This record gives sequence, structure tokens and C-alpha cells, in this order.
Amino acid sequence: MSSISVYTVYTDGGSRGNPGPAAAGYVIEGPDIRRTEQGHYLGVQTNNVAEYSAAILALNKLKTLIGAERARAAHVRVMADSELLVRQVNGEYKVRDAGLKKLFVDLYNARQDFAKISFTHVRREHNKDADAMVNEALDRQDSPKLEL
Repeated sequence: MSSISVYTVYTDGGSRGNPGPAAAGYVIEGPDIRRTEQGHYLGVQTNNVAEYSAAILALNKLKTLIGAERARAAHVRVMADSELLVRQVNGEYKVRDAGLKKLFVDLYNARQDFAKISFTHVRREHNKDADAMVNEALDRQDSPKLEL
């Protein structure tokens, strides 16, 4: 019998202006993987698009790191400083913005790859590493724009 692996994912998205140059960042930690940090430049987007993009990119990266079979048995704790994202994915708020509806569905689909997943709102000061990934990606805007 194998033990259940629990992974913690910190996500953040941001834009300089709203909309403006935007980026998504994440930090992934787990018992059997090396800590992974990444930031992705998204081009001109809203802050909310960047927040959703960060969560989607992080879950896709985690699945790549551990493989599909292990993902199906994994528990994932997603920590995000976007209260809107957390409340929408937890069903407390409806997704009314047409631009976020597609990303909401993409995030829903990414969640299906894991046995259990929770989304928790954390204060900004507890999400500094993911925020640093966002700022690094924004500072190097000359990198290719990532399309989801």
C-alpha cells in the first residue's frame, strides 16, 4: 500500500496596470520532488486572468513533475492570495466575467488530474516566493508571451 503524497502549490498573478503587462508565478513543494519555482510572462492581461493562469500553469507543471499516475493519488493544497479566485473555485462566488469563464473551466479540468485538491486564501505576505516569480517574469518582459 502506497502512502498519499501531499503537495503544496503557491500561486500568484499580477499585472502592472489592469489590464497591463501581466505574469503568473508559482512555487511547488512536495515530499518527493525538488522545489520548483517558475514565472511566466503573459502579455497584456488583467490581474484576474494572471491569477487563474498561475493556478492552471502550476497544476499542469505538478502533473508533469510527478506523472499522471501519481497525480491521480496526490493531494494538492493550492495557496493563493487572490480571494476572488479562491472563492470562485470553492463555489462561494459565481464566475460572471466572460473572460474568466474559459479559465475557470481550464482550471476545473486541471483539478480533475488529482485525487484531492483544496484552494486556500493566504495573505500576500505568506505568498512572497510566488510573488517574486511574477515580478521576475514582468521584469524580463522580452521573453516570449506564454499562451494558455
